[in-house]
Amino acid sequence: MTMAQRTATTASHTMPRLATKTLAARTAETATAAATVNEPGIEPQPTRIEHDCIGSAAVPANAYWGIHTLRAISNFPVSGITVSDHPEIIHAYGTVKRACARANRELGGIDAYQAELVDRACADVIAGKLDDQFPIDVLQGGAGTSTNMNVNEVIANRALELGHYPRGEYEIIHPNDTVNKSQSTNDSYPAAARLALIEASRTLIDSTRKLSASFSSLSQRTMTVVKIGRTQLQDAVPMTFGQEFGAFATQLGSDAALLEQQHEPLSVVNLGGTAIGTGICADVRFRELAARHLAKLTGLPIRPASDPVGATSDVSDFVTLSGVIKRTALHLGKIANDLRLLASGPRAGLAEIQLPPRQAGSSIMPGKVNPVIPECVNQTVFMVMGMDTTVSYAAEAGQLQLNAFEPVMLHAMLTGMHMLARAMDTLRERCVNGIKVNKETGLEEAMRSSSLATSLIDYVGYEKAVQIAKDALAKDITVRAAADRDGSIRPEILDSILDPRDLTRVY
Repeated sequence: MTMAQRTATTASHTMPRLATKTLAARTAETATAAATVNEPGIEPQPTRIEHDCIGSAAVPANAYWGIHTLRAISNFPVSGITVSDHPEIIHAYGTVKRACARANRELGGIDAYQAELVDRACADVIAGKLDDQFPIDVLQGGAGTSTNMNVNEVIANRALELGHYPRGEYEIIHPNDTVNKSQSTNDSYPAAARLALIEASRTLIDSTRKLSASFSSLSQRTMTVVKIGRTQLQDAVPMTFGQEFGAFATQLGSDAALLEQQHEPLSVVNLGGTAIGTGICADVRFRELAARHLAKLTGLPIRPASDPVGATSDVSDFVTLSGVIKRTALHLGKIANDLRLLASGPRAGLAEIQLPPRQAGSSIMPGKVNPVIPECVNQTVFMVMGMDTTVSYAAEAGQLQLNAFEPVMLHAMLTGMHMLARAMDTLRERCVNGIKVNKETGLEEAMRSSSLATSLIDYVGYEKAVQIAKDALAKDITVRAAADRDGSIRPEILDSILDPRDLTRVY
């Protein structure tokens, strides 16, 4: 077949999108295919024979994955969560392999026909058409080798199919020699992980900004409504509801900005470093060329690591990102706690705000309604704190020239970011957008607070102000009434300096 005939044949072949299966269905199907391909009592399934350094094995004929994936399916039956459940990893890996194929074609590492078929196969992976072909458990040994081999096999077999060759015809397009050319798991997996984390962070950034905007809108609507501020759960000085909600908006806005700032360090990749960063088996020009192609494909400021050996074992960017995710979660958890406190009651608590009622709060206490949405958010925050602990332990456990635990770091952060984003959306849609403030309660508490005596210090000094505050508490009267009885300040001056509306101004 001539090159022109090959190209024409390839261009005429299209692939229908694979049906989406549930995790349970995928697991059952994979287990049957991998462990009981031709067991007695089970109808024989068509297979193909593949081999690796351990030996030969039968692989389901209709699978795009091959023997290396088969081994991993058997070796890691741990979490029940597969790489297919993190499509960002799959799509990012497809993009990495596409960039590498283009670089290898320019350098002559693979021929134009191979490059074309691999490029088109990568496009299918990126588009999500092969998402169900990644059945390996996310908790896998080997620093991601199983995932890389899985990707190589799927791309190779899809490329063969595009060229009208049987799956497993690796003399034409080989998972290692063609798809993995000039690469190792140790440089391609971290590159894909970085792209996946950037993509997942965009979802979290969007949810964070939307929640910040909701609090900002609530702040604007309540900026003139007076209430009492509190420190250590004790009365402080007057403020407005708008100032309180505005602080939430500011904190979340800063989190979104900090998350976005992590895209730049995560855009540093080590493609071409291969096994330990020395670049063995890769053209010396490959590093720059692969990074350039990856930058063009992603629109990100991709650049090669300055120290390839150091970069191979360095996961500090993951640790930093995890810390920023945790920081965002901690802000969210504190906000959820505050909403629960402010809504406590309705008779024996603060009762300064009303949260939208969502469900009955008790199986025995009639009419009880609980702050279930903030409580759900709090539990998400606890999970994210566990995520950060996992990432920290995994990062510290790296040894010598490689950290073998990047898979669990990636799984933890992708899970944490998606969970946190959904929690923010839930809080915004089912709680924040329906919050109502109790204006009368807020103003009454501000007027009754003994902390108003703070504004008297410039007129009578600290010691006298303390005595007036103590008198107000002892006699259960307002500071205004206690100061009037004291007689140290003229009534007209008291009226001006004890107006809580004036005391909410930010100086």
